[in-house]
Amino acid sequence: MKSPTRCLGLAVAAAAFMLASNPVVAQKSGGVLKIEHMDTPPSASVHEEATFSVVMPFMALFNNLVIFDQHVARNSLESVVPELATSWTWSVDGKALGFKLRQGVKWHDGKPFTAKDVACTFDLLIDPDKLRRNPRAAWWGNLESVTVESDFDVTIHLKRRQPALLALLASGYTPIYPCHVPTAEMRRKPIGTGPFKLAEFKMNEGIKLVKNPDYWKPGLPYLDGIEYTIIADRSTRMLSFVSGKFDMTLPVDVTVPLLKNIRKDAPNAQCTMRSTGVAANVMINREKPPFDDPRIRRAMALAVDRQAFMDILNEGQGQMSGAMLPPPDGQWGLTPDMLKSIVGYGDVAKARDEARALMKQAGYGPDKPLKIKVSTRNIAVFRDPAVILIDQLKQIWIEAELEIIDTAVYYNRVFKKDFFVAMNYSGSAVDDPDVTFFEGYACGSLRNYDGYCNPKMTELFEAQSQEVDQKKRQQMVWEIDRLLQEDIARPIVSNQLAAGCWQPWVKNLTIQTNSIYNGWRFEDIWLER
Repeated sequence: MKSPTRCLGLAVAAAAFMLASNPVVAQKSGGVLKIEHMDTPPSASVHEEATFSVVMPFMALFNNLVIFDQHVARNSLESVVPELATSWTWSVDGKALGFKLRQGVKWHDGKPFTAKDVACTFDLLIDPDKLRRNPRAAWWGNLESVTVESDFDVTIHLKRRQPALLALLASGYTPIYPCHVPTAEMRRKPIGTGPFKLAEFKMNEGIKLVKNPDYWKPGLPYLDGIEYTIIADRSTRMLSFVSGKFDMTLPVDVTVPLLKNIRKDAPNAQCTMRSTGVAANVMINREKPPFDDPRIRRAMALAVDRQAFMDILNEGQGQMSGAMLPPPDGQWGLTPDMLKSIVGYGDVAKARDEARALMKQAGYGPDKPLKIKVSTRNIAVFRDPAVILIDQLKQIWIEAELEIIDTAVYYNRVFKKDFFVAMNYSGSAVDDPDVTFFEGYACGSLRNYDGYCNPKMTELFEAQSQEVDQKKRQQMVWEIDRLLQEDIARPIVSNQLAAGCWQPWVKNLTIQTNSIYNGWRFEDIWLER
């Protein structure tokens, strides 16, 4: 390891840890936190799945090397705090990141946690053959190796400088897995070091977590357990919350219109409406005819009326965006003025005239419509924008039929690119270009669902990733985002706004404002009832 250029202040870390372990506000131990859930997760293996349905219920089983402070609403590099690591140090060239690890931590089965577990975890993530699927492999394309210096010292080696690496490590999608548990077992009986242990995972019924009595943070967790109950119908979930059956709604469930109902029917409920870090987008499988014709892809992008999506889904609230989450919740997104000059973001009537001309060139028209299926996941938040899209595509002689697919099947289908057109929600687990660009748009990424591949763009992704001057990086990111929209990489139609609601007796909960993927450790939540 070369001489350090940056090391976390241990005094600050210790203070943060003591505050987390010993809140000033009087806390109460006991009770089970009851949360509604919308569908059965495909598995419990966070590293092998790509949906919020997995990371929320199972995040509490694990720990990361570092984590976003669970009580800072906006995730950023500045809110990263230690977890299994106690401190970290960058090398002079920015290509090696060393961690001092916490001692005395045990896995749920009693075996000790060591640096070997860290190395095993990243070996899983960079070896293409060790996981059944690896949705975020593109996150780790710059990772060269992980070396174990001692039982409690480990170093991550990079191919090139990457200042944002800590943010990726802090995500709920980056738990440390045990060396001694097979990956197949992690899908149904996961073992972690976290505040809770898995007690039950039943398809179409729910998930039960119980307190880890040997958790390494003294006195935590306060809760005896957490129960997620699967209820497919959103209206039933809302009624159940209002009646007091549940302590929390699913934090992506409450739309702008539904929040009005909760304010009226459960006036004491605590709710926060915010961006989720998730965007509705049109996935067009460019490998399948006729969508291999760029004229048709451009016509479809021009047909989209983004303001209509916002008006219908969010009652006019929210902002248009490109690939990155727009300000003020997002740090990197294009501004409204920048978007005005991008194809499809301006005059809708004019854009649709151009779209119809392109469709005619491709051989379609009012007497010869293009008939397609629009596939989507069988939950309300996916179905609602799919219906709007189908109606808008009629304006350019595309007649679409809605195909609804259950979650367990949906992700297998899109991973295999077994669709023609799909209405999808794609979330960036971290508001950083290294996540959004590499995961969603880099050649070969598993989550680049529609097969967009532009090697020149990948070079731009890598260039912005290495940039240490944040103002210069911002300019680079804006230009990349603009080019992606002009290239019809994957039309973004609407950013998701949603409220998380919880009962007044749920204490010390912070709903994060720029990601739905990172705030569910629940170790210091308690129930005052």
